[in-house]
Amino acid sequence: MTEVDAFITRWTGTGGSERANYQLFLTELCALLSLPQPDPSSDDTADNAYVFERRVRICNPDGTEGFGWIDLYKRGCFVLEAKGTTKALDSHGWDKAMLAAHAQADRYVRSLPQDEGRPPFIIIVDVGRSIEMYSEFTRSGGTYVPFPDPSSHRIRLQDLNDPEIQKRLQWAWISPDKLDASKHAARVTREVSAQLAILAKSLEQEGYEVDRVAHFLKRCLFTMFAEDVELLPKGKFTALLERLEQNPEVFPDAMRSLWETMNTGVTKAS
Repeated sequence: MTEVDAFITRWTGTGGSERANYQLFLTELCALLSLPQPDPSSDDTADNAYVFERRVRICNPDGTEGFGWIDLYKRGCFVLEAKGTTKALDSHGWDKAMLAAHAQADRYVRSLPQDEGRPPFIIIVDVGRSIEMYSEFTRSGGTYVPFPDPSSHRIRLQDLNDPEIQKRLQWAWISPDKLDASKHAARVTREVSAQLAILAKSLEQEGYEVDRVAHFLKRCLFTMFAEDVELLPKGKFTALLERLEQNPEVFPDAMRSLWETMNTGVTKAS
């Protein structure tokens, strides 16, 4: 039995009070995923960057103030709220309990001191059953939405066997911006743009006209897009380029034939 399987077996369907179990569950989860353990809590909340039971001052609508305690807080990463639901709950009751936990965590997020900023994740843990993730990467006070999407934001204990799920949790703990698809897309765009600029400059230095180079690159980009959205068979254009790398002398004719076929829909007889 693997360590992950042992963890799943140990915690699946555990009962008891959430207050009795959640810290042990999260401590063992951190150990399982090779994550840092929470720090001891300090009297000064400003020092409590990664702790259980992080205190926050809550301003109520009637003007009164009170305190709340975040089950697990990691500054710049997440606010985590734990629940210990029971098997007696039906699906409606369970969803209602999880939504209530999310609302409570959201309230804690908005009660954090301004100088700490808002973390990109809210994590809801139902001890022994599931982990739910919600993101708001702008940290601007927007709504936390299911991450990565509503169909897969809920991680069952059995899902911990999936390396991608393990990586998702590890990054949420130690490097949450790696999970921000917009930052990843921007980085890829910059890298592709740099490569295209190098290619364009190389072609121009070979004596090709600027307008002709630009038109050629636009066609290449459109063909890649067509492959991505499967207007062309997935992987075919990429495979063609890989083959032509070994036979560059036939590249012009091959590309001309491909683009004429895309334009007319008619394949020339050989």
